Amino acid sequence: MHANVAQKKTDVLLFWCALFIGANASTLEKEIGPEQFPVNEHYFGLVNFGNTCYCNSVLQALYFCRPFREKVLTYKSQPRKKENLLTCLADLFHSIATQKKKVGVIPPKKFITRLRKENELFDNYMQQDAHEFLNYLLNTIADILQEERKQDKQNGRLPNGSIDNENNNSTPDPTWVHEIFQGTLTNETRCLTFMGRNPYWSVKEY
Repeated sequence: MHANVAQKKTDVLLFWCALFIGANASTLEKEIGPEQFPVNEHYFGLVNFGNTCYCNSVLQALYFCRPFREKVLTYKSQPRKKENLLTCLADLFHSIATQKKKVGVIPPKKFITRLRKENELFDNYMQQDAHEFLNYLLNTIADILQEERKQDKQNGRLPNGSIDNENNNSTPDPTWVHEIFQGTLTNETRCLTFMGRNPYWSVKEY
């Protein structure tokens, strides 16, 4: 009971904060000058729902990673799928990208609700590690894309409507998450005395 009352008070406070910031967004745009804003770009803050700044900062960084944003918005335009973390992210990005104003604030409540539902680690009002959340989000999106592609293959069709005649591959196909973020980290150890390369070196994919 007390938790529900506290949550309602928090929601009311966030609403008035968002209303205040939104009302002053046009003033901010005028002070900065419209020429400072790239064409078709939007700068929207995300409402904090109780120590969710770790999440908001990652979402902001990913939104301004243009290749990632374009892939997410393309996913949004595809036939509607059941709700998951990626569909909620796509809805949030679409909401920002289609705003009439250049600046403002948006409450990512739907995304936060889904995040807390899917992972109990984030189902609280405690501060979390942004890097840990980034890894979880990207891995989850990659898993969703691979699972959807697997389902398309089992149904005999790929997303573009072509028939898949390939044999089932035990190794999941890389997704656009892998294409954008995956890389190879090489560690080398050199001897400062002989300036030679140590035969022991490691390669790590991330």
